[in-house]
Amino acid sequence: MELGNVFILYFKPDSKLGNGVAVFNSWFDIKHDDSISLFAYYMAYWVAGVKLIFIFLLLVILFTGSNTTKIWAVVAMILSIATYFWKLHPIIKKLDKIGKITPKGYSKTLGYMIGGFLLMFSTALIMHIFFKI
Repeated sequence: MELGNVFILYFKPDSKLGNGVAVFNSWFDIKHDDSISLFAYYMAYWVAGVKLIFIFLLLVILFTGSNTTKIWAVVAMILSIATYFWKLHPIIKKLDKIGKITPKGYSKTLGYMIGGFLLMFSTALIMHIFFKI
């Protein structure tokens, strides 16, 4: 799924699929100012690059890491994903409330999806720690 988001951000940032930034109505407003438009594209591509780093690091850990490394990688994933609720979710929630996100309610959907990832990783960690699964 994350690899799909990388492709969307690199090749179709105007998409509303995955992490496409067209859900933000302001994305279309920036097209009129070249410097802001370039900055917005730079940021979209930067996010795609960071996602690639995560994907490749996780693959390396998955295929070459010890069990201890894999457990700590899950802890790192839980903590890094949880930061979404610290800074990003309040902003997208506010944008959704003032009608700057399409479709309306997207912030709630995204919050549930990211919360689901947190629940999945946390459950896996707990099951591994307590049940050695």
